[in-house]
Amino acid sequence: MVSKSLLGGTAVLACVILSSACVPTVSQPVPPAAVPITVETTAPAAPRPRPVPARPARAQPSADLLNAVQALGSTFKGEVGISVRDIDEGWVVAWEGDRPRPQQSVSKLWVAIAVMDAVDRGRLSLSDPITVNRSDLTVFHQPIRALVGKTGYRTTIGELLRGAMTRSDNTCNDVLLWRVGGPDAINRMLSQKGVAGVKFGPGERELQARTTGLQWRPEWAGGWGFLQARAAMTYEAREKALRRYLAAPMDGASANGVTLGLSLLAQGKLLTPGSTSSLLTLMRSSKTGPLRLKSGLRPGWTLAHKTGTGQDLGSLSTGYNDVGLLVAPDGHRYAVAVMIASTRESIPARMRLMGDVTRAVVGSAR
Repeated sequence: MVSKSLLGGTAVLACVILSSACVPTVSQPVPPAAVPITVETTAPAAPRPRPVPARPARAQPSADLLNAVQALGSTFKGEVGISVRDIDEGWVVAWEGDRPRPQQSVSKLWVAIAVMDAVDRGRLSLSDPITVNRSDLTVFHQPIRALVGKTGYRTTIGELLRGAMTRSDNTCNDVLLWRVGGPDAINRMLSQKGVAGVKFGPGERELQARTTGLQWRPEWAGGWGFLQARAAMTYEAREKALRRYLAAPMDGASANGVTLGLSLLAQGKLLTPGSTSSLLTLMRSSKTGPLRLKSGLRPGWTLAHKTGTGQDLGSLSTGYNDVGLLVAPDGHRYAVAVMIASTRESIPARMRLMGDVTRAVVGSAR
Protein backbone atom coordinates (compact mmCIF):
# COMPACT_ATOMS: atom_id res chain seq x y z
CA MET A 1 0.00 0.00 0.00
CA VAL A 2 1.05 3.58 -0.42
CA SER A 3 0.40 6.91 1.24
CA LYS A 4 -1.43 9.78 -0.37
CA SER A 5 1.91 11.05 -1.68
CA LEU A 6 0.99 8.98 -4.73
CA LEU A 7 -0.70 12.10 -5.97
CA GLY A 8 2.60 13.95 -5.89
CA GLY A 9 4.63 11.91 -8.35
CA THR A 10 6.45 8.71 -9.06
CA ALA A 11 8.42 8.40 -5.80
CA VAL A 12 5.62 6.14 -4.56
CA LEU A 13 7.19 3.10 -6.19
CA ALA A 14 9.82 2.99 -3.46
CA CYS A 15 7.30 2.59 -0.68
CA VAL A 16 4.27 0.84 -2.13
CA ILE A 17 4.37 -2.07 0.26
CA LEU A 18 5.31 -0.23 3.45
CA SER A 19 2.10 1.41 4.73
CA SER A 20 -1.62 0.62 5.13
CA ALA A 21 -4.98 2.29 5.59
CA CYS A 22 -8.67 1.56 5.99
CA VAL A 23 -11.69 1.59 3.73
CA PRO A 24 -14.48 4.14 4.37
CA THR A 25 -17.92 3.28 5.66
CA VAL A 26 -20.71 2.75 3.15
CA SER A 27 -21.58 5.76 1.01
CA GLN A 28 -18.98 8.08 2.55
CA PRO A 29 -15.91 9.46 0.75
CA VAL A 30 -12.52 8.20 1.85
CA PRO A 31 -10.83 10.59 4.30
CA PRO A 32 -7.66 12.12 2.85
CA ALA A 33 -5.46 10.18 5.28
CA ALA A 34 -6.86 6.81 4.25
CA VAL A 35 -5.34 5.71 0.96
CA PRO A 36 -5.89 1.96 0.58
CA ILE A 37 -4.13 1.30 -2.72
CA THR A 38 -1.92 -1.71 -3.17
CA VAL A 39 0.62 -2.95 -5.65
CA GLU A 40 1.62 -6.57 -5.93
CA THR A 41 4.14 -8.19 -8.21
CA THR A 42 4.49 -11.83 -9.17
CA ALA A 43 6.51 -13.77 -11.67
CA PRO A 44 5.42 -12.89 -15.21
CA ALA A 45 3.17 -15.32 -17.05
CA ALA A 46 4.75 -17.61 -19.61
CA PRO A 47 5.31 -15.76 -22.90
CA ARG A 48 2.80 -16.33 -25.67
CA PRO A 49 2.74 -15.49 -29.40
CA ARG A 50 1.71 -11.93 -30.27
CA PRO A 51 0.52 -10.35 -33.49
CA VAL A 52 3.24 -7.69 -33.17
CA PRO A 53 6.42 -7.50 -31.07
CA ALA A 54 5.62 -7.13 -27.38
CA ARG A 55 6.45 -3.94 -25.53
CA PRO A 56 9.41 -4.12 -23.11
CA ALA A 57 8.43 -5.87 -19.88
CA ARG A 58 8.42 -3.90 -16.64
CA ALA A 59 8.31 -5.21 -13.10
CA GLN A 60 6.00 -2.48 -11.81
CA PRO A 61 2.96 -0.59 -13.07
CA SER A 62 3.42 2.95 -14.32
CA ALA A 63 3.13 5.85 -11.91
CA ASP A 64 0.30 7.21 -14.08
CA LEU A 65 -1.79 4.09 -13.46
CA LEU A 66 -1.00 4.11 -9.74
CA ASN A 67 -2.05 7.73 -9.47
CA ALA A 68 -5.21 7.17 -11.52
CA VAL A 69 -6.42 4.20 -9.46
CA GLN A 70 -5.63 6.12 -6.28
CA ALA A 71 -7.58 9.15 -7.42
CA LEU A 72 -10.57 7.18 -8.72
CA GLY A 73 -10.90 5.05 -5.60
CA SER A 74 -10.44 7.89 -3.12
CA THR A 75 -12.84 10.34 -4.71
CA PHE A 76 -15.74 8.02 -5.50
CA LYS A 77 -18.58 8.44 -3.02
CA GLY A 78 -19.32 4.86 -2.15
CA GLU A 79 -17.73 1.59 -1.10
CA VAL A 80 -15.72 0.41 -4.11
CA GLY A 81 -12.99 -2.08 -4.92
CA ILE A 82 -10.79 -1.72 -7.99
CA SER A 83 -8.26 -4.23 -9.31
CA VAL A 84 -6.08 -4.07 -12.41
CA ARG A 85 -3.93 -7.17 -13.01
CA ASP A 86 -1.35 -7.30 -15.79
CA ILE A 87 -1.73 -10.88 -16.94
CA ASP A 88 1.49 -10.98 -18.95
CA GLU A 89 3.81 -9.17 -16.52
CA GLY A 90 2.32 -10.27 -13.22
CA TRP A 91 1.72 -7.05 -11.27
CA VAL A 92 -1.51 -5.93 -9.63
CA VAL A 93 -2.69 -2.43 -8.74
CA ALA A 94 -5.72 -2.34 -6.44
CA TRP A 95 -7.83 0.00 -4.39
CA GLU A 96 -9.26 -1.94 -1.45
CA GLY A 97 -8.80 -5.02 -3.60
CA ASP A 98 -9.05 -7.71 -0.92
CA ARG A 99 -12.39 -6.92 0.72
CA PRO A 100 -15.31 -9.21 -0.28
CA ARG A 101 -18.08 -7.39 -2.11
CA PRO A 102 -21.40 -8.53 -3.60
CA GLN A 103 -20.91 -10.11 -7.01
CA GLN A 104 -24.51 -10.34 -8.14
CA SER A 105 -24.43 -11.41 -11.82
CA VAL A 106 -20.63 -11.38 -11.98
CA SER A 107 -21.03 -14.84 -10.44
CA LYS A 108 -22.49 -16.09 -13.72
CA LEU A 109 -18.88 -16.20 -14.93
CA TRP A 110 -18.06 -19.01 -12.51
CA VAL A 111 -21.14 -21.01 -13.54
CA ALA A 112 -20.08 -20.62 -17.17
CA ILE A 113 -16.59 -21.88 -16.35
CA ALA A 114 -18.09 -24.88 -14.54
CA VAL A 115 -20.29 -25.64 -17.57
CA MET A 116 -17.34 -25.45 -19.98
CA ASP A 117 -15.23 -27.54 -17.61
CA ALA A 118 -17.96 -30.22 -17.68
CA VAL A 119 -17.87 -30.02 -21.49
CA ASP A 120 -14.09 -30.44 -21.43
CA ARG A 121 -14.48 -33.53 -19.24
CA GLY A 122 -17.13 -35.06 -21.49
CA ARG A 123 -19.88 -34.76 -18.90
CA LEU A 124 -21.92 -32.27 -20.92
CA SER A 125 -22.23 -31.09 -24.49
CA LEU A 126 -23.35 -27.64 -25.53
CA SER A 127 -25.80 -29.36 -27.88
CA ASP A 128 -27.46 -31.34 -25.07
CA PRO A 129 -31.22 -30.69 -25.04
CA ILE A 130 -32.79 -29.29 -21.89
CA THR A 131 -36.30 -28.15 -20.97
CA VAL A 132 -36.88 -25.02 -18.91
CA ASN A 133 -40.14 -25.26 -16.95
CA ARG A 134 -42.14 -22.56 -15.24
CA SER A 135 -40.94 -23.88 -11.89
CA ASP A 136 -37.39 -23.02 -12.99
CA LEU A 137 -38.14 -19.32 -13.39
CA THR A 138 -36.37 -16.95 -11.03
CA VAL A 139 -36.60 -13.18 -10.41
CA PHE A 140 -35.71 -9.87 -12.01
CA HIS A 141 -33.99 -10.04 -15.42
CA GLN A 142 -34.99 -13.24 -17.23
CA PRO A 143 -35.78 -12.69 -20.93
CA ILE A 144 -36.34 -16.43 -21.39
CA ARG A 145 -39.50 -16.16 -19.30
CA ALA A 146 -41.51 -15.05 -22.35
CA LEU A 147 -40.66 -18.35 -24.07
CA VAL A 148 -41.61 -20.68 -21.22
CA GLY A 149 -45.17 -21.91 -21.76
CA LYS A 150 -47.29 -24.43 -19.88
CA THR A 151 -45.25 -27.34 -21.24
CA GLY A 152 -41.93 -25.55 -20.78
CA TYR A 153 -39.37 -24.39 -23.30
CA ARG A 154 -37.05 -26.85 -25.01
CA THR A 155 -33.57 -25.52 -25.73
CA THR A 156 -29.90 -26.55 -25.35
CA ILE A 157 -27.13 -26.12 -22.81
CA GLY A 158 -25.31 -23.88 -25.28
CA GLU A 159 -28.27 -21.55 -25.73
CA LEU A 160 -28.77 -21.26 -21.98
CA LEU A 161 -25.09 -20.39 -21.64
CA ARG A 162 -25.44 -17.74 -24.32
CA GLY A 163 -28.46 -16.24 -22.54
CA ALA A 164 -26.66 -16.18 -19.19
CA MET A 165 -23.44 -14.62 -20.48
CA THR A 166 -24.65 -12.20 -23.16
CA ARG A 167 -27.99 -11.12 -21.66
CA SER A 168 -27.39 -11.95 -17.98
CA ASP A 169 -30.55 -14.05 -17.87
CA ASN A 170 -31.08 -15.19 -14.28
CA THR A 171 -33.19 -18.23 -15.16
CA CYS A 172 -30.73 -19.45 -17.80
CA ASN A 173 -27.97 -19.22 -15.23
CA ASP A 174 -29.85 -20.95 -12.43
CA VAL A 175 -30.83 -23.87 -14.68
CA LEU A 176 -27.18 -24.31 -15.65
CA LEU A 177 -26.09 -23.94 -12.03
CA TRP A 178 -28.16 -26.90 -10.90
CA ARG A 179 -27.22 -28.91 -13.98
CA VAL A 180 -23.54 -28.78 -12.94
CA GLY A 181 -24.20 -29.64 -9.29
CA GLY A 182 -25.34 -26.47 -7.53
CA PRO A 183 -23.49 -23.89 -5.42
CA ASP A 184 -21.33 -26.43 -3.58
CA ALA A 185 -19.97 -27.74 -6.89
CA ILE A 186 -19.07 -24.20 -7.99
CA ASN A 187 -17.25 -23.48 -4.74
CA ARG A 188 -15.34 -26.78 -4.98
CA MET A 189 -14.31 -25.92 -8.52
CA LEU A 190 -13.09 -22.46 -7.50
CA SER A 191 -11.02 -23.99 -4.71
CA GLN A 192 -9.59 -26.77 -6.87
CA LYS A 193 -8.62 -24.37 -9.65
CA GLY A 194 -6.96 -21.89 -7.30
CA VAL A 195 -9.40 -18.99 -7.67
CA ALA A 196 -8.85 -17.54 -4.20
CA GLY A 197 -10.92 -14.66 -2.88
CA VAL A 198 -14.15 -15.71 -4.61
CA LYS A 199 -17.20 -17.33 -2.99
CA PHE A 200 -20.27 -18.45 -4.89
CA GLY A 201 -23.65 -17.72 -3.31
CA PRO A 202 -26.82 -19.81 -2.94
CA GLY A 203 -28.25 -19.25 -6.43
CA GLU A 204 -30.34 -16.39 -7.79
CA ARG A 205 -33.64 -17.01 -6.03
CA GLU A 206 -32.21 -17.60 -2.56
CA LEU A 207 -29.71 -14.77 -2.97
CA GLN A 208 -32.30 -12.14 -3.87
CA ALA A 209 -34.81 -13.31 -1.28
CA ARG A 210 -32.31 -13.37 1.59
CA THR A 211 -30.83 -10.03 0.56
CA THR A 212 -34.33 -8.62 1.07
CA GLY A 213 -34.88 -10.50 4.34
CA LEU A 214 -37.21 -13.18 2.97
CA GLN A 215 -37.07 -16.93 2.50
CA TRP A 216 -37.72 -18.08 -1.06
CA ARG A 217 -41.00 -19.88 -1.77
CA PRO A 218 -41.43 -22.19 -4.78
CA GLU A 219 -44.69 -20.46 -5.73
CA TRP A 220 -42.72 -17.25 -6.33
CA ALA A 221 -41.08 -18.74 -9.46
CA GLY A 222 -41.35 -16.08 -12.14
CA GLY A 223 -40.87 -13.22 -9.71
CA TRP A 224 -44.26 -11.59 -9.15
CA GLY A 225 -44.92 -13.26 -5.82
CA PHE A 226 -41.48 -12.28 -4.60
CA LEU A 227 -41.94 -8.66 -5.68
CA GLN A 228 -45.30 -8.48 -3.89
CA ALA A 229 -43.82 -9.95 -0.70
CA ARG A 230 -40.92 -7.52 -0.85
CA ALA A 231 -43.26 -4.56 -1.39
CA ALA A 232 -45.20 -5.56 1.74
CA MET A 233 -42.10 -5.29 3.94
CA THR A 234 -41.29 -2.21 5.99
CA TYR A 235 -38.39 -0.02 4.92
CA GLU A 236 -36.68 -0.73 8.25
CA ALA A 237 -36.86 -4.51 7.77
CA ARG A 238 -35.47 -4.30 4.25
CA GLU A 239 -32.72 -1.93 5.32
CA LYS A 240 -31.65 -4.25 8.14
CA ALA A 241 -31.45 -7.21 5.76
CA LEU A 242 -29.57 -5.23 3.13
CA ARG A 243 -27.03 -3.92 5.63
CA ARG A 244 -26.50 -7.47 6.88
CA TYR A 245 -25.87 -8.63 3.32
CA LEU A 246 -23.41 -5.81 2.62
CA ALA A 247 -21.48 -6.57 5.81
CA ALA A 248 -21.01 -10.23 4.87
CA PRO A 249 -22.20 -10.90 1.29
CA MET A 250 -23.12 -14.53 0.75
CA ASP A 251 -21.86 -14.18 -2.82
CA GLY A 252 -18.82 -12.14 -1.78
CA ALA A 253 -15.70 -11.82 -3.90
CA SER A 254 -12.79 -9.44 -3.74
CA ALA A 255 -11.79 -7.41 -6.78
CA ASN A 256 -8.36 -9.06 -6.62
CA GLY A 257 -9.96 -12.50 -6.46
CA VAL A 258 -12.02 -11.79 -9.55
CA THR A 259 -9.03 -10.54 -11.55
CA LEU A 260 -7.10 -13.62 -10.44
CA GLY A 261 -9.87 -15.82 -11.86
CA LEU A 262 -9.93 -13.83 -15.09
CA SER A 263 -6.15 -14.10 -15.35
CA LEU A 264 -6.21 -17.87 -14.89
CA LEU A 265 -8.94 -18.11 -17.51
CA ALA A 266 -6.97 -16.01 -20.01
CA GLN A 267 -3.82 -18.05 -19.39
CA GLY A 268 -5.63 -21.28 -20.23
CA LYS A 269 -5.32 -22.65 -16.69
CA LEU A 270 -9.04 -23.21 -16.12
CA LEU A 271 -10.29 -24.66 -19.41
CA THR A 272 -9.04 -26.19 -22.65
CA PRO A 273 -7.99 -23.72 -25.36
CA GLY A 274 -11.19 -24.31 -27.33
CA SER A 275 -13.46 -23.79 -24.33
CA THR A 276 -11.48 -20.74 -23.23
CA SER A 277 -11.90 -19.21 -26.67
CA SER A 278 -15.61 -20.01 -26.78
CA LEU A 279 -16.29 -18.48 -23.39
CA LEU A 280 -14.30 -15.31 -24.10
CA THR A 281 -16.16 -14.94 -27.40
CA LEU A 282 -19.45 -14.99 -25.49
CA MET A 283 -18.13 -12.43 -23.03
CA ARG A 284 -17.08 -10.12 -25.85
CA SER A 285 -20.63 -10.43 -27.22
CA SER A 286 -22.26 -9.30 -23.97
CA LYS A 287 -25.18 -6.90 -24.44
CA THR A 288 -25.16 -5.65 -20.85
CA GLY A 289 -23.26 -2.68 -19.46
CA PRO A 290 -22.17 -1.00 -22.72
CA LEU A 291 -21.38 2.20 -20.80
CA ARG A 292 -19.49 0.62 -17.91
CA LEU A 293 -15.91 -0.63 -18.47
CA LYS A 294 -16.57 -0.74 -22.20
CA SER A 295 -17.08 3.02 -22.39
CA GLY A 296 -13.35 3.60 -21.89
CA LEU A 297 -12.17 1.51 -24.84
CA ARG A 298 -10.06 2.97 -27.62
CA PRO A 299 -9.70 1.73 -31.21
CA GLY A 300 -8.00 -1.65 -31.36
CA TRP A 301 -8.76 -2.56 -27.74
CA THR A 302 -11.27 -5.29 -26.85
CA LEU A 303 -13.16 -6.24 -23.69
CA ALA A 304 -14.63 -9.62 -22.72
CA HIS A 305 -16.70 -8.85 -19.63
CA LYS A 306 -19.49 -9.68 -17.19
CA THR A 307 -21.62 -7.17 -15.35
CA GLY A 308 -23.50 -7.41 -12.09
CA THR A 309 -26.30 -5.29 -10.63
CA GLY A 310 -27.86 -5.71 -7.21
CA GLN A 311 -30.98 -4.43 -5.49
CA ASP A 312 -31.76 -0.81 -4.63
CA LEU A 313 -33.36 0.55 -1.50
CA GLY A 314 -34.37 4.18 -1.72
CA SER A 315 -31.33 6.03 -3.03
CA LEU A 316 -28.90 3.26 -2.02
CA SER A 317 -27.71 1.00 -4.84
CA THR A 318 -25.77 -2.20 -4.23
CA GLY A 319 -23.64 -4.67 -6.18
CA TYR A 320 -23.00 -2.47 -9.22
CA ASN A 321 -20.11 -4.21 -10.99
CA ASP A 322 -18.23 -4.83 -14.19
CA VAL A 323 -15.27 -7.17 -14.60
CA GLY A 324 -13.44 -8.32 -17.68
CA LEU A 325 -10.43 -9.14 -19.78
CA LEU A 326 -9.01 -6.06 -21.53
CA VAL A 327 -6.73 -6.71 -24.52
CA ALA A 328 -4.50 -4.10 -26.17
CA PRO A 329 -3.93 -3.88 -29.94
CA ASP A 330 -0.57 -5.62 -29.47
CA GLY A 331 -2.20 -8.51 -27.57
CA HIS A 332 -1.15 -7.41 -24.08
CA ARG A 333 -3.75 -8.49 -21.53
CA TYR A 334 -5.17 -7.00 -18.35
CA ALA A 335 -7.82 -8.34 -15.99
CA VAL A 336 -9.94 -5.50 -14.61
CA ALA A 337 -12.60 -5.43 -11.90
CA VAL A 338 -14.62 -2.51 -10.56
CA MET A 339 -17.00 -3.62 -7.80
CA ILE A 340 -19.23 -1.03 -6.14
CA ALA A 341 -20.66 -2.64 -3.02
CA SER A 342 -22.90 0.32 -2.21
CA THR A 343 -23.34 3.93 -3.26
CA ARG A 344 -25.83 6.75 -3.55
CA GLU A 345 -24.15 8.08 -6.66
CA SER A 346 -26.14 8.27 -9.88
CA ILE A 347 -25.89 5.61 -12.57
CA PRO A 348 -23.96 7.97 -14.90
CA ALA A 349 -21.42 8.61 -12.11
CA ARG A 350 -20.97 4.88 -11.55
CA MET A 351 -20.55 4.20 -15.25
CA ARG A 352 -18.08 7.08 -15.55
CA LEU A 353 -15.95 5.58 -12.76
CA MET A 354 -15.78 2.28 -14.64
CA GLY A 355 -14.98 3.90 -17.95
CA ASP A 356 -12.29 5.97 -16.25
CA VAL A 357 -10.61 2.81 -14.94
CA THR A 358 -10.48 1.43 -18.48
CA ARG A 359 -9.16 4.76 -19.76
CA ALA A 360 -6.44 4.70 -17.10
CA VAL A 361 -5.26 1.25 -18.21
CA VAL A 362 -5.35 2.22 -21.87
CA GLY A 363 -3.49 5.44 -21.18
CA SER A 364 -0.78 3.75 -19.12
CA ALA A 365 -0.08 1.25 -21.91
CA ARG A 366 0.87 3.85 -24.49
